[in-house]
Amino acid sequence: MRIIFIGSVYFSKVMLEKLIELNALVVGVITKEKSSFNADFEDLSSIAIRNRIPFNYVQNINESSSIEWIKNLNADIIFCFGWSNLIKKDVLTTCPLGVIGFHPSLLPQNRGRHPLIWAKVLGLKKSGTSFFFMDEGADTGDLLDQKEFEILFEDDAAVLYEKMISNALQQIQSFLPKLQNGTFSKCKQSNLGNIWRKRNAADGLIDFRMTSESICNLVRGLSKPYPGAHCLFMGEEIKIWNVELSISHEENLEPGKVLEVNEANIKVKTFDGAIILTKHEFITIPPLGSYLK
Repeated sequence: MRIIFIGSVYFSKVMLEKLIELNALVVGVITKEKSSFNADFEDLSSIAIRNRIPFNYVQNINESSSIEWIKNLNADIIFCFGWSNLIKKDVLTTCPLGVIGFHPSLLPQNRGRHPLIWAKVLGLKKSGTSFFFMDEGADTGDLLDQKEFEILFEDDAAVLYEKMISNALQQIQSFLPKLQNGTFSKCKQSNLGNIWRKRNAADGLIDFRMTSESICNLVRGLSKPYPGAHCLFMGEEIKIWNVELSISHEENLEPGKVLEVNEANIKVKTFDGAIILTKHEFITIPPLGSYLK
């Protein structure tokens, strides 16, 4: 089975390396030379060169030159793992077996953008990884394989990313031989669920009127490799990378008030208690009694 691989993030890199490890016949790689918005961007050309696989830098996968390049490789199937742009019909119908896509949620629920971030920010207890046959919709094609993972309160974005990778590596090892020998099966997505929107900068602002648990989920969901949550102090935007739950018995104090300062650890009042900012980018530590927004 001749495979073309499309991807441009760290997850793509791991999956391409796994395919090569499994001795899959990867006959072409499509990747990007740079990206202005993927925090986990990876150029896959070095892997292609090292393994003597033809590669092509592409910005618009749907343009005629990209389609022609794909057709010339006479592939049986395309794997598209980590590509931010919708793929249109002319690409989807190029190979006999179609295009296998990937989405880190339990489809049909939670289609759309930033699924790992939203799952953590919203406090979900579980999510998962779904491989599917791509159609012209957004994450709507027939399912090939799906696997659940648990989300713990203490998990941050990096931990969820690793859980996603661990799941996906097990899945691809399972379904690759089924694709190769034609024993795979499809499951149609029914009652298509919600679609998560693209997040923006305002979604990363910590509102200390939120509960302590919600603030922890927000900060952990946006931690590295993502761009980080932030608060405001004296008109400046300050990145917050890690927080811990604390206890405050001061019920008559306003959210955002700095309750304690212990070296770089800053205890701040929330709606229902307090949190401690343990990793942040304050140049000047806010004084006791000051307010964060």
